Amino acid sequence: MKTLVDVEKGEIHNMDPEFARCPHAAYAQVREQCPVGRSSFNGAVILARYEDVAWALRQPELFSSKMDFKVLLGNERPMIPQQVDPPEQTRYRRLLDPHFSRKKMEKLAPQIRDHANQLIDGFIDDGGCEFDAAFAIPLPCTAFLALFGLPASELQSFLEMKDGIIRPQNLVPEGGDTSFEAMTEARRATGRRIYAYFQDEIETRRRRPGDGLLEQLLVAEIEGEKLDENEILDICFLLLLAGLDTVTATLGCNIAYLAANPEERRLLAQDTPVVPGAVEELLRWETPVTSVPRIATQDVAVGDVTIREGELVSLMLGAANTDGAHFSEADTVDFGRERNLHLAFGGGPHRCLGSHLARMELRVAMEEWHRRLPDYEVAPGKTPRYSPGIREVMYLPLVWNR
Repeated sequence: MKTLVDVEKGEIHNMDPEFARCPHAAYAQVREQCPVGRSSFNGAVILARYEDVAWALRQPELFSSKMDFKVLLGNERPMIPQQVDPPEQTRYRRLLDPHFSRKKMEKLAPQIRDHANQLIDGFIDDGGCEFDAAFAIPLPCTAFLALFGLPASELQSFLEMKDGIIRPQNLVPEGGDTSFEAMTEARRATGRRIYAYFQDEIETRRRRPGDGLLEQLLVAEIEGEKLDENEILDICFLLLLAGLDTVTATLGCNIAYLAANPEERRLLAQDTPVVPGAVEELLRWETPVTSVPRIATQDVAVGDVTIREGELVSLMLGAANTDGAHFSEADTVDFGRERNLHLAFGGGPHRCLGSHLARMELRVAMEEWHRRLPDYEVAPGKTPRYSPGIREVMYLPLVWNR
């Protein structure tokens, strides 16, 4: 087995695919032996204990979300509201939070349920599917397109743009250049494509208003002033990435876990009211967004380690969510867990804007999948393949009997 945590050097190989495949043993080692370590990938200081991570998430004045946003995600300006801090960020959240309320997101549930069943109809008689491509990728896009009032025909364009930012290496032909420099340029090119797409949409909606979030942003005001075009573009940039990738990643991790754990799988198939608790517990246990980045705004001590001003800090949500100092029987998956205060959606002022949307999508997807396909497993002889960072099961071959 690979060494994923080098305690002597204080290094954590958190971007290794093996870390993504089965992170729990590494999480435990990090918490116990290296709770303030460094990533071997980018040198970021890693915080791993629940207490430290939850505290840092609530301290934007010490751990800022403002960073060199041009390097990794291709955006030319900060994504709003994720890459701005209070009090500026608070103004945007007051505007956006009502658009993502639980009540509003539930109105999309029938459409998501219909699409889930349409997708299942397309492969149920085949006796198997590759779950990521067949279900986990297309389903969340329905919610995103519905939210913005965009046609289903735009699906492929959005998937290409999402992958061009988050996993540009997947779009490179075999033998092509996947160096850091090439991937950075690919992300920048995709970023320009995203801005251009939404600029065209803004112009179209001004001429012919429809009924979607984009129209609402065009007339929205903060303290009596309308959002300017760049602000709207920066909101759209964030929502595209968050709306199309994290739910996909969560669905894949959940189904991979359940495929390997038939008792829990049967429980979901037999008892629909269990699903909301299962969604929360699998968010805690599988935690697809394994960490979130911050920049230290000043020297700050965490335990006996001093983090220096300007250092990149990685708050390891996955390790925090399996910390036995906070969760009773943290290594047991319990769908009836009470007060499940996990950090899968982050915490503090930057807590995930779309958490109600994500919960609704996950609940509906899990209900419909297990209603239609209660018995499934990973195809014999096949091995799921995970990606690091945002922990997605990029290859999940399933089989079932009808």
